[in-house]
This record gives sequence, structure tokens and C-alpha cells, in this order.
Amino acid sequence: MASSSNKFHYHYDPNNDSLNQYFQEQFNNQFEAVEEAIPVERKPREYIDRKREEGHERLWNDYFSDNPTYNAHHFQRRFRMNKPLFLRIVNRLSEEVPYFKPKKDATFRNGLSPLQQCTAAIRLLAYGTATDSVDEYIRLAACTARKCLEHFVVGIVDLFGTEYLRRPTAEDLQRLLFYGEQRGFPGMVGSIDCMHWQWKNCPTAWKGMYSRGTDKPTIVLEAVASQDLWIWHAFFGAPGTCNDLNVLDQSPVFNDIIYGRAPEVSYYVNGNEYNLAYYLTDGIYPEWATFVKSIPQPQHPKHRLFAQKQEGARKDVERAFGVLQSRFAMIKNPTLLWSKGKIAYIMRACLIMHNMIVEDERD
Repeated sequence: MASSSNKFHYHYDPNNDSLNQYFQEQFNNQFEAVEEAIPVERKPREYIDRKREEGHERLWNDYFSDNPTYNAHHFQRRFRMNKPLFLRIVNRLSEEVPYFKPKKDATFRNGLSPLQQCTAAIRLLAYGTATDSVDEYIRLAACTARKCLEHFVVGIVDLFGTEYLRRPTAEDLQRLLFYGEQRGFPGMVGSIDCMHWQWKNCPTAWKGMYSRGTDKPTIVLEAVASQDLWIWHAFFGAPGTCNDLNVLDQSPVFNDIIYGRAPEVSYYVNGNEYNLAYYLTDGIYPEWATFVKSIPQPQHPKHRLFAQKQEGARKDVERAFGVLQSRFAMIKNPTLLWSKGKIAYIMRACLIMHNMIVEDERD
């Protein structure tokens, strides 16, 4: 029997350094891998001294001093409202919203003034431009301008929403009924329609639900407007694939009538008394007593006259949509990327300020 000594036997040769070379290569490879895994040191954030005090002084001298560079006409064009109304908004925000209250930093240097913050927000809403477009004039960074806009729209909704985006009161209804009767439609309290708002930052998984065919994703706004362009009802958030009927099924526009909270209305037509007010609509809406539609292809002279008057009065809501988009270009051409929740706040804030401007011009 062969002994175990005849089996494989390792003999160490001190002159053979292949094993040492192998271990050295493995060590070098592991060291290089660890060295590559070390993240590259990020560059420090760049600091720019924008001289915000000079920005506030320039803004004050241009629009708010006793002898401003630009008159009231230029102010209204660029701020979309009169100066007293804008100052009223700034004062309310600076008093009741902590973000807009004047502050000092650790070196006791004044921060951005409420005028600078509110001007940056209203310029972004009015022109629909990028956040860094207000940097050169108002002297604040793009991220700060975005924060100003976010806090501005939330403050507008919280402070002015209940007053300027409300249901018609008894006094409001009397005024609406008077306007409707003067135009030949007794009992009419406004016209209802829908518009689409482009959603640039729509998630890819939702695009099929919010877009029609190859169109871009949109969100639907349903509104009721009167002759003076005041928007009495706004329902925002339905997907862009919905038509006016689908939006109406989701809308709370008739909740007061359903639950018996609607104010009493009384008017006469051809000697008959009616107690239910109505809206002027286009042909897609259903045959309800609260909707008065035009007559398609009228043949009789009376029918042609009615269609002409109805279609002319129904354009109130179309005019309101047009004025709303012209005042706040962000609605017509949104360049910023927002989530659906922030879009809803932006839309509500624009509707509220639109009604504030309408009331200011009416008074």
C-alpha cells in the first residue's frame, strides 16, 4: 500500500514570489475599487450678494414713493391691479402670514421686504415666466421667488377666499336678477362653462387620464360668471378627458338646491311666477330647468332673436375666462412645474384676485 507521503506535498520555495505578487495585485484592485467608490466632494454653494436693500429702494422709488417714476397706469399694467388694492394685500399678508413679516438675520441685516416678496409673486403670476426672471430687478434668488409664490397663493386663499369666492348672498342675488332682467332674461343669475388648464408636470402614468389623444394633459375648471365678470362658482380638478357633462356630475354647483339651502328667488315671466333661478349654457348641457340653452338653427324670427340674445349673454363666462388668462399669464402658459395640489392653490388665488379686481373696478 502506498504511503500518504507519496500524495501531493506542497514545498515552499523562498525564491518563488508568485504568491506574493498575486496577493499584491488583489490588494491593489480592492484599494482602487474603494478609492473609486469615494464620492467626489461637492462644490460649496455659491453665494451672491444681491444687495437686496438696493432692490427694495429701487422698487419703492419706482412705484410706491410720493413721486414715483411710473404712474398709476403703468402700475396697473404691471401688477394687474390698482396700487391701493395691492397695498391692502401686502399689509394683510405682512400682518397675518409669518413668512411675509419683516425679519432680520443673525447680523441684524434686514431681510427681504414684504413689497419685494409680494411683487415677485405677482410678477410670476402676471407674466408666467421662470422664477429667476425677477432676480435682476427685485434682487432675490430663484428658489426664494418660488417660495414667495407658494406662500403668497396660500395666504391669498386663506385670508380672502371666504369673502371673494363665496356663494351669492341675498343682496348679490337681487343685483344679479336686476342685471338679468335688464338684458331680457328675468331669473338669470349667470352663465356656466368649462375651460382647460395645461398641466405641464403631469405624471406619465396619469397622462392618459388627463389628455385627449395627442393633446397635452389638462385640468378642467368649471365656473359661473355674471355680467360684471365676477366668478361666483369655481370647481377645479377634473381630468382633461372629461367634457362639460362629466364635470357637472362631479361639481357641487347644485348642492345648495339639493340640500334645501338655496336662497329664495321670485320673478315673473309672461305673468307666471317662478322660484328657481337659472344659468345660460351651451348645447352640451342637459335639458334641466336650471339651464337655458340657445335654439339650434332657428327659423322663426322670434327664435332667431332669442338665440342671438342668449348667445350674446352666455359669453359672459367666456369673457371671464379670457380676462382671467390675460391678467395672470401663468394660467394661459404655465412655465413652472407644479404638483396638482399647488396648481389648485394657484388657480384659486388667481380667481380670488380676479374677483377682488372686479369689485375694485366696480366700486
